[in-house]
Amino acid sequence: MKKTDCFQLGYIAKLHGYKGEVSLFLDVSDPDKYAGLEAFYLDIDEQLVPFMVLSAKQKGKGQIALRLEGVDSEEAATRLLKKAVYLPDSFLESLDDKHFYDHEVIGFTVIDLNFGEVGELKDVFDSTATTLLQVFHGEKEVLIPLLPGLVQKVNRTDKQLLIESPDGLLNLYL
Repeated sequence: MKKTDCFQLGYIAKLHGYKGEVSLFLDVSDPDKYAGLEAFYLDIDEQLVPFMVLSAKQKGKGQIALRLEGVDSEEAATRLLKKAVYLPDSFLESLDDKHFYDHEVIGFTVIDLNFGEVGELKDVFDSTATTLLQVFHGEKEVLIPLLPGLVQKVNRTDKQLLIESPDGLLNLYL
């Protein structure tokens, strides 16, 4: 399995107890969908390594305590800390042409209906009050709030995100 065929689900955040259990932090919009996780991949030295889940217990919003096959000591669990957790893209539902998963549009060209080509989408910041698209127009960073009605079309074939930004927003940057 290659990273390009996967999405990052979260990461191993900390130890849970002392018998090899770990806490998985889920960095997704709907963590409840992954409560019954049976297996996943961990990024260990740039290689995706499969791990089977022996038991999973939801700890709170966005965290699951896991017992993993082959991880039965605090020492073994410690080696997994801060490792990124991945699942194949096939776990994701197909979306229409006005919606996207954050990870899939990184690298897309952002085109505004009124302005034209804005630049390359480098990141999606969803930890703020309003989700922001980080776009680079040459060397200049442009932050575009992901407001309702902004996205006009997601062209997955040509890797383009067609938007209609609020009047004057792009003028602030460009």
